[in-house]
Amino acid sequence: MPVVETRPATPFGRIAALIFSVCFVVPGFAETPEEKGLAIAVEMDRRDLGWGTTETVLRMTLRNRHGQTSTRELSIQSMEMEDPDLGDRSLTVFSSPRDVDGTAFLSHTKVSEPDDQWLYLPALKRVKRISSTNKSGSFMGSEFSFEDFASQEAGKYTYKYLRDESFDGQDCFVMERYPVYKNSGYTRQIAWIDQAEYRPLKIEFYDRKDSLLKTLVLSGYQQYKGQYWRALSLHMENHQSGKSTHLTFDPYNFDTGLTESAFTSSRLNRAR
Repeated sequence: MPVVETRPATPFGRIAALIFSVCFVVPGFAETPEEKGLAIAVEMDRRDLGWGTTETVLRMTLRNRHGQTSTRELSIQSMEMEDPDLGDRSLTVFSSPRDVDGTAFLSHTKVSEPDDQWLYLPALKRVKRISSTNKSGSFMGSEFSFEDFASQEAGKYTYKYLRDESFDGQDCFVMERYPVYKNSGYTRQIAWIDQAEYRPLKIEFYDRKDSLLKTLVLSGYQQYKGQYWRALSLHMENHQSGKSTHLTFDPYNFDTGLTESAFTSSRLNRAR
């Protein structure tokens, strides 16, 4: 979740080690399912290098098992990092309804270590650090977890290619990915990646008992700067609770001039 930059647009940044590890194989020529799955993930990462900084506004619609809905409005600022061991940084700020206005969530994604995440709650006037063992918890009552709101770096998983299959009229690679993070709320995920642009179209999440927990469908993709694709509609359905969360994004703004100082926990109480 899908949330930003100062990293050069080159395939030899944060994914260099991954590329070398598969000896420059491409998806069509990988020898094993594991090599092919990794090669697909590396290509996804490569195509999204160098985007810099972004901002967007979105609406979060929560639906309970009885079909009742509630809506929240929020914004997300993101920044891509140069350090190959760091993923993206993102700042999410809620603006409505009134009871969540000013709530802010900061995420510093890491590739080889647990992500750093903080949550500012205006009612308590304090910043809460999200522990490394609690990232599978619900993000603000939604069907997305704190883990889902970190950027999905290739090095955070191991992979296995399963098959080719059509989804929503598009030819896809179907691959399984296994979180490296030991406290992940998931044993595995199955992802449908379109073969033309290497965009995720559907992801199934399996819980710690290896039962299907949730399905995420990404749609309404829009291309920016002739290269970068962003889904403007994300629908997460929880098969076990009967609840769902729908995210609808406004078009993204790129090259926003954000700096690292915008993504510090000390500024969360002033985020707007």
